[in-house]
Amino acid sequence: SKLASICCRSSLRRGDAEILVTLTPESENGFLKIGTFVRDSAAGIGTLTFREPDSRAFGGLGHAVSDVTTGDAVPLSSGEITSAEIYDVVKGKKGCAGELCGIILPNSDIGEISANTSVGVFGTLSEDYSASEDGGKCVPVAYRREVKTGAATILTTANGNSPREYSIEIERLNLLDANGSKAMVIRITDKELLSQTGGIVRGMSGSPILQNGRLVGAVTHVFLNDPTRGYGVFADTMLSQCPVTGS
Repeated sequence: SKLASICCRSSLRRGDAEILVTLTPESENGFLKIGTFVRDSAAGIGTLTFREPDSRAFGGLGHAVSDVTTGDAVPLSSGEITSAEIYDVVKGKKGCAGELCGIILPNSDIGEISANTSVGVFGTLSEDYSASEDGGKCVPVAYRREVKTGAATILTTANGNSPREYSIEIERLNLLDANGSKAMVIRITDKELLSQTGGIVRGMSGSPILQNGRLVGAVTHVFLNDPTRGYGVFADTMLSQCPVTGS
């Protein structure tokens, strides 16, 4: 048909290369179709790990925002972080990851995302964002060589919009994991958190890990065969890849 004979040249990115392709649409019921699958946005619940007061830089999540179909990191054009409120929890159990159920609060954009990396999302908080909004306080960051196995805590929100501190155990460290999100193995030991969530659930990614009053890392993944345990990334790894604070 006349419609089906139309073609166009288009460029696309495959991996690190940009290629030029010719598209010939097919006509179906008076519409031209080219058989592409387009995902133009992504949204979800995660946790802010840190903010740096002078530069207003922030980092969160501890791993990349990935495409649910391909598993690849989502290319970033623009993005925002917003405030959210947790209203329910799907408890984790063996073989099935749980989830924090929350809503994104309207008109609550607090910053812009500038990078989606293998160890988190990074960006800059808005100028009118007040430090009092998240109730956070400044703590020093520990280098990975200063992190020890043993008792620690995480800050996470399992209800409402205010984080609480819960006890964990750092079971294993991999000091050679320079740029990965699985540099430490942690286990939730706090009885209250275990009762609420069953352990680590989706939405807790990015929850800060504190030890001896210092930020040592962030929660990243859960073990499906044991939701009380999971992985964490070193804080110095996240800071080194933050476009604003990294060297």
